[in-house]
Amino acid sequence: MAGLPGTVPARDTAAMVEPLPVERIEYLRAPIEGFEVDVVPPAPIALFQAWLADAVAAGLPEPNAATLATADGRGQPSARLMLVKQVDARGFCFFTNHGSRKGHELAMNPRAALLFGWHAIHRQVQVRGAVERLPRAESEAYFASRPRGAQLGAWASRQSSEVTRAELDERIAMVDGHFPDGEPVPMPDHWGGYVVVPETVEFWVGRFSRLHDRIEYRRTAPGGIDDGAAWSRRRLSP
Repeated sequence: MAGLPGTVPARDTAAMVEPLPVERIEYLRAPIEGFEVDVVPPAPIALFQAWLADAVAAGLPEPNAATLATADGRGQPSARLMLVKQVDARGFCFFTNHGSRKGHELAMNPRAALLFGWHAIHRQVQVRGAVERLPRAESEAYFASRPRGAQLGAWASRQSSEVTRAELDERIAMVDGHFPDGEPVPMPDHWGGYVVVPETVEFWVGRFSRLHDRIEYRRTAPGGIDDGAAWSRRRLSP
């Protein structure tokens, strides 16, 4: 029987590629105390903040880093690591160049997923929802808090476009000369913030034999991620 269009044809077992030579890690053997549907907080923000604090206490590098997945108008996906800079009642906020690949994809298809992967403590948090731009005043306030080098980089980089290192260094030097030391660097029009407004937030804990614990919050009514009345909770199969 012919395979479906676009599927990879079956291979002879003898010709199969060997598995990657990586160690198999067994996850936690004991459950996290209180990680039950009827015990966790009624709104997801409280549990997220508690888990983020655990990741910080464990000394994980950049615990606010998350994989941001987007897709273009044809459904072609892409993903990259981002730093989530703020979590509030609206959702999860990050900042970037509007002309980047992710910026173009969000303009065409304003939906995204975030994945916080705290591997050392065997936990993940997945967020899915619509994406909105933050008000310019909020983006400007955050931009003003960035180091000068990062501010200059936002002006110099045409993010996701082809460039040589020499061209990039030349642009940085030109921008550095344009904004004298000691004077504020304004936020460029092509840069700003977004917020992922969650429709689901899933908390995952690694367990033995891959029988992982998963609890999903699902939005069922209008309200922020701090409003317990706006969310239902359920356990998902591993």
